[in-house]
Amino acid sequence: MWGRLKALIVKELLALWRDPKGRAILIVPPIMQLLVFSHAATLEVKNVDIAVLNRDSGRWGHELVQRFEGSSTFNRVVQIQAIPEIQPLIDDQEVLAVLQIGPEFSRRIEAGLPADIQVILDGRRSNAAQIVQGYIAQIVQRLDAELAEQAGRPVPSSTVVSRNWFNPNLEYVWFTVPSLIGMIALLIGIMVTALTVARERELGTFEQLLVSPLRPFEILIGKTVPPLLIGLFHATIYVAAAVFAFGVPLVGSLLLLYPSLILYLAAVIGIGLFISSLAQTQQQAVLGAFIFASPAILLSGFASPVENMPEWLQAVTIVNPLRHFQVIVIGVFLKGMPAREVLANTLPLLGIAAATLTVAAWLFRKRME
Repeated sequence: MWGRLKALIVKELLALWRDPKGRAILIVPPIMQLLVFSHAATLEVKNVDIAVLNRDSGRWGHELVQRFEGSSTFNRVVQIQAIPEIQPLIDDQEVLAVLQIGPEFSRRIEAGLPADIQVILDGRRSNAAQIVQGYIAQIVQRLDAELAEQAGRPVPSSTVVSRNWFNPNLEYVWFTVPSLIGMIALLIGIMVTALTVARERELGTFEQLLVSPLRPFEILIGKTVPPLLIGLFHATIYVAAAVFAFGVPLVGSLLLLYPSLILYLAAVIGIGLFISSLAQTQQQAVLGAFIFASPAILLSGFASPVENMPEWLQAVTIVNPLRHFQVIVIGVFLKGMPAREVLANTLPLLGIAAATLTVAAWLFRKRME
């Protein structure tokens, strides 16, 4: 049996390597995705363009404008002269926010009275608008506290001092790059696996497997091991790139990460084999892989926390292997997640892998009857 399995595994690896398109899929896209997504897949708001309508001729209105211009968050601060200029800037998305400083701003500040600022935000970019509103509020509150201290007035009694655990400087790449390990492994693993049987059918070699001495479960193992090895190879490259190229700290242990990675890849491969068993052509296999991968990434907690989703949708994410692996890989990298928590998130992966591989084996047997 072992000799037959070895021959089939070597045959699968050689088939992938000798196919120019297969080599391109295995080498070029993963590296490009890691380089591009690590910088593009970010929810940070930087280099924002805003506009300021300063109707105050006093000192403090000018001081506030200078503080906005000196902030690293804002790329360009457009100074406008009249209210009618506001609407075209927002409509054409030239700026994300417009600040209007009233004509009594400096006088009210020097008198110790509240001085309001109007902020007009582009609601079409709701997430970015809320974050920018927070940045603007911080700058205004900082100026208010400094002025109160200089004037001998009571400084606001409550101040918030933030301290960020696990990511002190809020480096977004520390979250993005470990998350990409799971996402790119999903895309490559499911794509390679989904194409394997469909390619055999198109080339006419699947019938040769049916008349070979190989048993159905041996064919299943032979189709599972090569994508697993390829996935481990790519994941190792991503882990090394995260640590040495992007400077992401690896606080936890690789001995905890890799067993969960193997089960995660097994679950992904099971889904890929399920798709491959149903597909008659490689085109159908690619479409099936895309139909699964897109919602899997959206429901993984990468773009928005799972806890923010409706309860019925949270229940759906339980069968998503990427959701569980995201928790593990982020926890191992940044938190040093203990073995007990890693195991708690690995057990669902074991269940998903067992279920998907069992269904794939059943489909293989049905196809071979």
